[in-house]
This record gives sequence, structure tokens and C-alpha cells, in this order.
Amino acid sequence: MNLVIHDLKPEIWNKISEDYARWDVISDNGNIKPCIGCFSCWNKDPGRCVIRDGYDSMGYRIHHAEEVTVISRYTYGGFSGFVKNTFDRSLGYVLPQFEVINGETHHKKRYDEEKLFTFIFYGHDLTEEQKEIARRYVRAVCANIRGRVKDVLFKECTDDSIDESSKGPSAAKSEDPGKIVLLNGSMRSANGNSAKLARRLRGMLHGDTEIINLSDHMKDMSQLVRLLEPVQTIVLCVPLYVDGLPSQVIRLLERFELEYCGDRKKIYVLTNMGLYESGQLISLFATVKQWCEVMDFDYCGGLGVSAGELLGTLMEVLPFRKGPTRKVAEGMQALAEAINDGSSVANIFAEPHRFPRSLYIFIANTNWNRTARRNGIKPQDLYRRL
Repeated sequence: MNLVIHDLKPEIWNKISEDYARWDVISDNGNIKPCIGCFSCWNKDPGRCVIRDGYDSMGYRIHHAEEVTVISRYTYGGFSGFVKNTFDRSLGYVLPQFEVINGETHHKKRYDEEKLFTFIFYGHDLTEEQKEIARRYVRAVCANIRGRVKDVLFKECTDDSIDESSKGPSAAKSEDPGKIVLLNGSMRSANGNSAKLARRLRGMLHGDTEIINLSDHMKDMSQLVRLLEPVQTIVLCVPLYVDGLPSQVIRLLERFELEYCGDRKKIYVLTNMGLYESGQLISLFATVKQWCEVMDFDYCGGLGVSAGELLGTLMEVLPFRKGPTRKVAEGMQALAEAINDGSSVANIFAEPHRFPRSLYIFIANTNWNRTARRNGIKPQDLYRRL
């Protein structure tokens, strides 16, 4: 049996559903929750998500499908918020341990297979550049979930997902146009690396600054859009989830596109990930840039930090500009100067300074085994197949 994941409206799906008769179908029933980054699907109940909302067996369903077809609205170079959510919740399909494949760090396979994926993006007047960005993105996704791209298709359609008549009145002019908000897009909030980096950057900024946690506004993103309306500068402080922005951040960007009618903003990015090569953050930067183009915002660049768990810990115990954190410190200084000046900076990619990839992988893999033992799981059970 094959698997299809789609975000189509019911009236559209009903027209093509016969093409997917006897397939396993995953669609949006309104109940899906975002991945909270707890890693329980790796180190507490291997292969299973702890969030019981009907989408907790995504990895299992991918494994048991002969092939997977993904149908998504083209959304800033990648998946829509819902489709991205299903991939974020598929983390248990792979293992926490790392290995090097084709010169890049990726997670090891849980299953001895190379799943075939077909991706179908629908949108209006997509350019060749946009299509290539989407192709690059899904290649990265498949590399990290250890699948293989069978085909990438693009379907022309009238994009009626944004109803202009539903937009509210233009936002009022900011009473404090110099305010800077660092938006923590991680569901881990204060304990995550995104929050640690945001706090570090905030200490380097001038004027009125505030850190806002997206997790505090999940029940009413419209309220968050209104809260951010008068803010001139936003720094998206986000982790990498499945080679892109976490689904909850994409949903916020979609909400902005739907509802925001205010002034032009300056958008910066401060992102981190657990993989070693910071270049794997390129798709995330591209997504934010495309969103800025849609919104007519100024994309002002950002800093991408790799080996986030390592550097996030070392930042708190070592002098920031010494040892492995040196490149991160230099990048953050450049980012802070750009934000303070209201100028742009080229995307900065920072990896651990003089810290070998082989040593990083050894430490990470060893720590996953230790975490399993602390949770009462034998290390070999991390490799459990459902």
C-alpha cells in the first residue's frame, strides 16, 4: 500500500481521491500538534511520538508504505505548515545517531530501506528559480530521512489560500519604530538552544528589545501577528526541523501573509541545528527570504549555527570568543552590528571552531546511548523497528 500526505481542501481532494483509492491517506483534520523537540521518539519510546493526536505514528506509516506521495501548496520554497508538521512528527523514522553520507552528517537509518518519495507542489506562476529551490529542499529532506526523490512535479493553480477580503485594516504606525523583537520559534522555549542564542544576542543589541516565545501564542497566532504589527525589526530565532523551519513557524508566516497589512519590516534570522555542517541551513534561509519577498519585507540576512547542542552548552561554560564557540561569537557580533545599524548582512554559517567532525559525531552518538540508559532503555533498543 502507498501513502499520500496532502493539504488539499476537501472539495479539491474529492475530485482526485479516486486516484488514491486504497492508499493510506494523511490529511489535516485540525488535530495535529507541532513537534515539541522532546526527542522522546528517540530516547524514551523509540520510533513513537509521545503526542497522541492521531499523527503519532508517522514514521511507522512511512515505513510500511511502498512509496510516498506528498502534495503541498508551494509555501516559500517548501511545504505548507500542515505538510511540514507531518514531516516534523516523522523524526522517529530515523535514528538519533549520526554518520557521514556523501560528505555530510545525517541520521542513521532505522529501517534498511530507501523509501521513494514523489513531491507535487501546486502554486500560481512559479518561476524556474522557485522550482529549483523546492527541488533543492526536497533533496535535502530525503537525504536526512534517508529516502530518495523519485519525482518532483509542479501543478499550476489559482492560489486562493490568501483571501484579500479577509485582511484586517492597515496596522497603525509604530509608536516605537526602533523596537527589536527576538521571536523564539522553538517549542522548547527557555531550555532550547534557540532561546540560549536569543538571550546571548539580545545582550549585544541596543535600545528596546524583547524576546517573545512563539509557544506562548500557539492558541491565537492572529493575536501574535497583531502584537508584532508595530515592531520594526524581527529576529527569527529558530531551530532547524527536517531541513527547514519548524511547522509552527511556517504557520505563523502563513498567518502573516493572510492577515498583516502593516508597514515594511526588517527580518533577520538566528538559526541552529544539531547537524555538523552549517551549510545544511541554506534552505531555511531561502524560506525566510521568499516569505519576505511575498510580504514586501526587507530580508536582512542572518547567522546559522551548526552542532547546536554542543555550542549551546559550551557558550554557557566557556568564554564566548574562545575555543569552539569562536566562529559563533564572530558571526553573532556581525549580526548584532547589522541589527543595531539597521543594515543587512550576508548569511553567516558558523561551525565549531577547530572541533573535528569525527569527534563531534562520537560524542553525540555516545550521549544518545547514555541518555537511553538514564531512561531505562538498553542502547540496542534505540534501534527498535515498529
